[in-house]
Amino acid sequence: MLDSDLNGLDYHALNAMLNLYDENGHIRFDADRMAARQYFLQHVNQNTVFFHSLDEKLRYLVSEGYYEEDVLDQYSKNFQRALWDAAYAKKFRFPTFLGAFKYYTSYTLKTRDGQRFLERYEDRVVMTALTLARGDEKLATSFMEEILDGRFQPATPTFLNAGKKSRGELISCFLLRLEDNMESIGRGINSALQLSKRGGGVALLLTNIREHGAPIKGIENQSSGVIPVMKLLEDSFSYANQLGARQGAGAVYLNAHHPDIMRFLDTKRENADEKIRIKTLSLGVVIPDITFELAKKNADMYLFSPHDVEKVYGVPFSEISVTEKYDEMVDDKRIRKSKVNAREFFQTIAEIQFESGYPYVMFEDTVNRMNPVAGRINMSNLCSEILQVNEASEFNDDLSYSKMGSDISCNLGSLNIAKTMDGKDLGQTVGAAIRALTAVSEMSAIDSVPSIRKGNDDSHAIGLGQMNLHGFLAREHIHYGSPEGIEFTSVYFAAVAYHALRTSCDLAQEQGASFKGFADSDYASGSFFDKYTSRSWLPESEKVTALFAGMDLPTQADWAALKADVMEHGLYNRNLQAVPPTGSISYINNSTSSIHPIVSKVEIRKEGKIGRVYYPAAFMSNENLEYYRDAYEIGPEALIDTYAAATEHVDQGLSLTLFFPAEATTRDINKAQIYAWKKGIKTIYYVRLRQEALEGTEVQGCVSCTL
Repeated sequence: MLDSDLNGLDYHALNAMLNLYDENGHIRFDADRMAARQYFLQHVNQNTVFFHSLDEKLRYLVSEGYYEEDVLDQYSKNFQRALWDAAYAKKFRFPTFLGAFKYYTSYTLKTRDGQRFLERYEDRVVMTALTLARGDEKLATSFMEEILDGRFQPATPTFLNAGKKSRGELISCFLLRLEDNMESIGRGINSALQLSKRGGGVALLLTNIREHGAPIKGIENQSSGVIPVMKLLEDSFSYANQLGARQGAGAVYLNAHHPDIMRFLDTKRENADEKIRIKTLSLGVVIPDITFELAKKNADMYLFSPHDVEKVYGVPFSEISVTEKYDEMVDDKRIRKSKVNAREFFQTIAEIQFESGYPYVMFEDTVNRMNPVAGRINMSNLCSEILQVNEASEFNDDLSYSKMGSDISCNLGSLNIAKTMDGKDLGQTVGAAIRALTAVSEMSAIDSVPSIRKGNDDSHAIGLGQMNLHGFLAREHIHYGSPEGIEFTSVYFAAVAYHALRTSCDLAQEQGASFKGFADSDYASGSFFDKYTSRSWLPESEKVTALFAGMDLPTQADWAALKADVMEHGLYNRNLQAVPPTGSISYINNSTSSIHPIVSKVEIRKEGKIGRVYYPAAFMSNENLEYYRDAYEIGPEALIDTYAAATEHVDQGLSLTLFFPAEATTRDINKAQIYAWKKGIKTIYYVRLRQEALEGTEVQGCVSCTL
């Protein structure tokens, strides 16, 4: 079919041609590019409200309550015009149909009946930049350029809501801990409702809750354990569903050595009794090193009563290192315990993952060994990339705080690796991204859950992520998981870490403040920097050296100077990096998702009423297809090796999904998890089997960030 023959087709038919080869056996990338153009001609342009000038448009959007007037009032009219003119002068175009469709379906401002568009992509970018810059013209210009040029993309909650009068929160993922009392459980359920109502996804820690059959007030066999709490939470998320617009999203984490662990896992079995079956709540298991050591010996693993552990040690179970205290707790007759075979435990995890993809896994000791700040990390979030320290709250009988602890919120945005590398100024791009994310933290006040607000105010924690690793490597004719691919990943992430820390140190000097607890961190002591000052993290191979040509990469001397500055001036942000499973923002940025391999050369997504939509991997052409092996072909080891190279430079976590061929067994899953643990991986998100992809593959985005 010639290009001239495509002109009569609508955008949906053109996009569908990605699923059909031409007469030469080639993928029709040209048809998809034409679909994007026709989408504008046939739909967007015809349904966009027309204004004669920017002034008229802004007056209307403010007076009608669409835009937040306070955002625009921070800037002169002349600057507003100049920034909008500069944005439109870039002549941005969506290179794929799905990118355009996703933006106009999910992000752009529409009339209240949802029928007409009030923004173009440039308008959303400018309003996001103006909102986050808070009156700083230089910063607003920098944010606009970084976002519109595709180097930095705020996560969905920020990009969707910034500058709008009627909006949700700029952040939408939260972590709460529950303690072993009814007041904490009741307050936690209420907090989950409040956050879910506002569009948030919530993860909750169950490790401290006493097990099924434990005594209450000395009376034996009274506790119902964690399953009824899970049921209450699942119902809560189902109820708080944003007027039916989206299902509430929740996850629960439990330590592997909690006595209810096997019951906890059984809730996800396909044949589970309806009384215990958990359908929509996500499950995560916290596994310490000792569990692997016991499995290696084919020994039993003891499970310890959280109530007794807290009585003996004076702190909740989640504050105890099971690996360090294991033998001591086994020998302590004051602590009730039961046991299961460690290998059977891992076999059960693999079976459940085989059936459902759950549970997520957090390798507790790896996480805490690599944690640079004081305190213990005992859980993660809905997408397993947030790893921060929390602090228990205590409550009065009326559920008011007698002591307010700190809970966690996730504030995310990602760099497009390909566009960032093309820009050649990594320091500028990372610096702008850190400042944009910090602005979100400072502008967020979740008063409905005071412990969340306190955690945010104390830490200014943010999570700078990455996407388009596979797209970039393939464009440069490097195979994902190859030695060159892994070397690039290590060098790139080391450089990002340097610039993130550099910017946070600058912010500490500008603000005259560091995050709470800085003095007790590895940053303050300087020990965090030892691995960077003791060896070079510059590229060694000719191929990777060429990729960084024209870019300034941090040397050992640069790291030593940064170490001195941080020890003297501090850091403003307690946490700086986290790599989420980017979904929607990848499509509008023409990126491969996160840093994992593609799951299909051409993804097939189901998008509402339009039905199937096709998305080609970024930068793919008929000439470079060999570099686009999918995740199922590449296999888990190369994927783990790549993530391990990035992990040692990321202070929080990376959302790692493991992909297996259709013929994989539970033994293959076990082997991959052991390999991941040995390689220093911090968390595992989903486990995916090939048969799930036979009808086309949809990349999983962060549940709490998806519309």
